[in-house]
Amino acid sequence: MNYMKTFKNGLLDENPTFVQLLGMCPTLAVTTSAINGMGMGLATTVVLIGSNLVISLLRKVIPDKIRIPAFIVIIATFVTIIDMFMHAYAYSLYKSLGLFIPLIVVNCLILGRAESYASKSAALPSIVDAVGMGLGFTGALTILGAVRELLGAGSLFGLDVMGAGFKPVLVMILPPGAFLALGLLIGLVNYVANQKKLKKIEKEAQ
Repeated sequence: MNYMKTFKNGLLDENPTFVQLLGMCPTLAVTTSAINGMGMGLATTVVLIGSNLVISLLRKVIPDKIRIPAFIVIIATFVTIIDMFMHAYAYSLYKSLGLFIPLIVVNCLILGRAESYASKSAALPSIVDAVGMGLGFTGALTILGAVRELLGAGSLFGLDVMGAGFKPVLVMILPPGAFLALGLLIGLVNYVANQKKLKKIEKEAQ
């Protein structure tokens, strides 16, 4: 089993946000700042790791006819744990993310990895897959949040970096700004990926 390939697959090659376009609801809604994007991404990563591990360990026990309800119950358990943990130890972030923490339960990224990978793989590969996908999701949300915060407020992780003379582009911290920033980032990712493919083809043709 090539664990590095599995990890890289989730982090870059099949990035949940920029490549597969999964979990668009929290991606667009909570990324008004870099810290919000990172917080949502890390919360989702913890749920993904925990649910992948448990589903993998129970994959031969859960009847096929009720696997989806069983997966949802397992995922909801970890979401409840994260919700309570953030409420106790990261209250300001908890308030900022609001309803989107419980909504991690219906994030198609988590249920998708449970169905397509964890339910068919051993525990360790499932954990590696969850870490790769989770960090890929976290990185994408953090980058998107950083771009929106920088252009829309002139700050980064709450710190003023653009100076007093900077005129913020207010649309970037509004809902239309989320679509605009995400579209530009996806375009950039596709451009880089296409350039790599062209270079590979040219190299093989020589």
